[in-house]
Amino acid sequence: MLSIGIVGLPNVGKSTLFNALTQKGVPAENYPFCTIDPSVGIVAVPDERVDILYDFSLRQVASAKGTSVPRKIPAAIEFVDIAGLVKGASVGEGLGNQFLQHIREVDAIAEVVRIYEDGNITHVSNKIDPIDDIETINLELILADLQTVSKRIAGMARDVKRGDKNAIFENNILLKLEEALKSGRMISAENLFSYSQEYENIKNSLHLLTAKPILYVLNKKAGAKIVETKPVEEYLGKLGVKRVVVDAKIEGELSELGAGDKEEFKKELGVGDDGVNDLIKTSYEMLGLITFLTTGQDETRAWTIKKGWTAPEAGTAIHTDFRDKFIRAEVINWQDLVNAGSYASAREKGLVRTEGKEYVVRDGDVVEFKI
Repeated sequence: MLSIGIVGLPNVGKSTLFNALTQKGVPAENYPFCTIDPSVGIVAVPDERVDILYDFSLRQVASAKGTSVPRKIPAAIEFVDIAGLVKGASVGEGLGNQFLQHIREVDAIAEVVRIYEDGNITHVSNKIDPIDDIETINLELILADLQTVSKRIAGMARDVKRGDKNAIFENNILLKLEEALKSGRMISAENLFSYSQEYENIKNSLHLLTAKPILYVLNKKAGAKIVETKPVEEYLGKLGVKRVVVDAKIEGELSELGAGDKEEFKKELGVGDDGVNDLIKTSYEMLGLITFLTTGQDETRAWTIKKGWTAPEAGTAIHTDFRDKFIRAEVINWQDLVNAGSYASAREKGLVRTEGKEYVVRDGDVVEFKI
């Protein structure tokens, strides 16, 4: 399962956001380093297609006079609540080394940035400056990666000196990475070796923090003074990164309510869709993921795959045998299936297609694999 680490400076709302995301209680007290060991929560990816297909399956069971109740299993992302970083974390300040290692283990980063003022909640810099906060966190990630790359360069110096071709090739890549990091640039923003899969392999072997996709979460607070956000939005726009705005405290309160009470509370507050839903969906998209679906009398399920995967590759989400033993796949768009009313009717209308090994699965496909 893919995982996203929630990071940021102390007291910016990371644990509060984690609580809202996962409805799992973790400490969120108002002091630095409250969260020492990362807490982990599994979060469903909001997807109305799963709900609609589940209702579709229930109707199929009822029309067949069956008594079984199918399961409903949405796609999911793992969120990891990681304690606050501070300036100097890359050299062990605070509990930096532990936290940087926790970040190294996730697939992507949700960087929480506080954009509200509150005299009752301390800020490690004693001021609210979103751009400065972002630069502080990113600099620590850059410095940590620079240590990693420089150590690798030093470790292979002997092989380079004696003319080992593989070592020379890797060293050239490492030197370019080092140059980018020394210039204060994030590796995720670099297009250093667009031609080389070998580059990707070497970069991935380093588990660089700045190579991970980052979603910036601008955390506001109802009733509090919100700082001018245009500068930070322009700053993030120049970086070409994704961002979402949430009110972690309100989202946490919403997460504790039932559906009816939640809608009433949202009306009272004048808020629209849950901000955490935007965060989850954007995280999913940021990682280049799509969803295909399976549905039947036993279960309706969303499966997570990489965009661009062929049918045999997509089948591995269910079982690795589906790639090697793949024969064909029966495919229909989820909306076409629902509109048809049944698989039988969809087949009569020619909506169910037979696809081979070269078919690239699309988001929203309902797939039945034949092996």
